Amino acid sequence: MNIKHDPIFKTDVIEDMYSKKDGVDIKYVCTTALKADNAPMDIFYRDTPHPEFGNRYFGVLNQGGRNFITNADAVEDYNFAMVESKDGLVYSSYRHDCRIVETASGKQNMIDGGRAYVRAMGPTRQFVVRNGKFEEVTGEVDE
Repeated sequence: MNIKHDPIFKTDVIEDMYSKKDGVDIKYVCTTALKADNAPMDIFYRDTPHPEFGNRYFGVLNQGGRNFITNADAVEDYNFAMVESKDGLVYSSYRHDCRIVETASGKQNMIDGGRAYVRAMGPTRQFVVRNGKFEEVTGEVDE
């Protein structure tokens, strides 16, 4: 599955830094705002809970020119609507993050709303994050 991401930071640098610091593999999952806010963050995953804080996901974000790290376990509670582009699947990272993409056939698809709402032009596919990976959802999806 080819999902296109638009990370804020150099995710390979963060993966390497925290893998060395924590002694476990850290991998980038996605870039999204949690809840219905406009604070997108790069979200990373570890197989084992953090020994001090207990979370398996953490987000790295920039607010007011300062970088922060936060618990991002809630990412598994959200749905990700995605549209097809000629380069793969595309999702909106946050409220009012409108992505207009070209399909392989030359048409346009659009996705907007992040985790706050879904506004799309063209068919959407629904995904959730489980154990650090996107999984496609079939059937009805709770919004």
